[in-house]
Amino acid sequence: MDLKEIENTYLLETFSKREISIERGEGQFLFDSEGKKYLDCMSSIGVMNVGHCNEYVVKNITEQLNKITHVNPVFYNSTRAKFLEKFNEITPECIVKYFFANSGTEAVEAAKKFAITTTGKDEFISFKRGFHGKTMGSLSLTHNINYREPFLNLLDNKTTFCTYNNIEEFKNSVSDKTAGVIIEIVQGNGGVYIVDKKFLEEVRNICTEKNIVLIFDEIQSGMGRTGKMFAFEHFGIEPDIFLVSKSIAGGLPMSLVCMRDYIKIDKELHSGTFNGGPVVCAAGIGVLDYIKDKNLLKHCEEMGQYLKEKLNTLKSPLINEIRSIGLMTGIELKQKSGKYVKLMQQKGVIATAGGVVIRLLPPLVINKEDIDFLIKVLEEVLV
Repeated sequence: MDLKEIENTYLLETFSKREISIERGEGQFLFDSEGKKYLDCMSSIGVMNVGHCNEYVVKNITEQLNKITHVNPVFYNSTRAKFLEKFNEITPECIVKYFFANSGTEAVEAAKKFAITTTGKDEFISFKRGFHGKTMGSLSLTHNINYREPFLNLLDNKTTFCTYNNIEEFKNSVSDKTAGVIIEIVQGNGGVYIVDKKFLEEVRNICTEKNIVLIFDEIQSGMGRTGKMFAFEHFGIEPDIFLVSKSIAGGLPMSLVCMRDYIKIDKELHSGTFNGGPVVCAAGIGVLDYIKDKNLLKHCEEMGQYLKEKLNTLKSPLINEIRSIGLMTGIELKQKSGKYVKLMQQKGVIATAGGVVIRLLPPLVINKEDIDFLIKVLEEVLV
């Protein structure tokens, strides 16, 4: 059997057609088994912010592997401590507690528990089009009924889904049982919708007044994706908890729950064997150092503006709307986007499709030449 037959035989896979075999990555580029080069505008759904095989990340991982690969969280570890020290430097002063996990959905699960133990309440407000994961606790907060329907009898059914940016509907949904509100500052999976500042301000005020834990899901929008380290920095509004994952460790599985001091964490109630392992923390240090040394936030802001300007020159009857912040872009079409993403792939650009939206999440190291090539391909496909 060839590699594709082996994978199709043994893997339980949630995504349908794997059409190419990706074997190598370099910066903003991917290479398949035939050696064909692709501009990666998917970044494994926002994972590879500092690029594939980033030299800082690879160096740190290699050095750590020669020391120790795993340390149970019951012991101190200098690599973990160094990562926390560096990460704490980039978060707001109000954030003083951290909990490690291994994925975005695990971070959501933890935040949900922490909101319950802190407030003594057990209901949540999430938002339509919002995506927060597919494990059982986080699935209760994810809006897409296609993900939830087979498991409805197992979900807690204590989540109210409000219309994004609709403050009156939100106010009417708050009750004395509301423990937490979880919101994406930019709804990535939902099609790159950006929160309204006035709406977010009012949500923040209501949560403070009603003893509700406000949780920002920055799993896709964090770590520089929008031109700020975290998307909420664009709005000057701070959460009680915020969540990061995906790009935090340069392609290795890690997530972090970042919290204010008043959030209660009972160590007996939540833990994980692999949380905060030294190898992923070493990779995370590499990510943080690279972002700082290369002034990557400014570069992302500049490239995001350049991409936005170029996208606005596209004159296609297929395009309904373009939504963009930093290097997080949704091109909403008037029909399903899947076949156009497939055509882009054939022409050397990998993007992701969601309903009628083409989503662009390139590594932040992308340059103007790459963007010009992307626009050329989009013109050929859409115009």
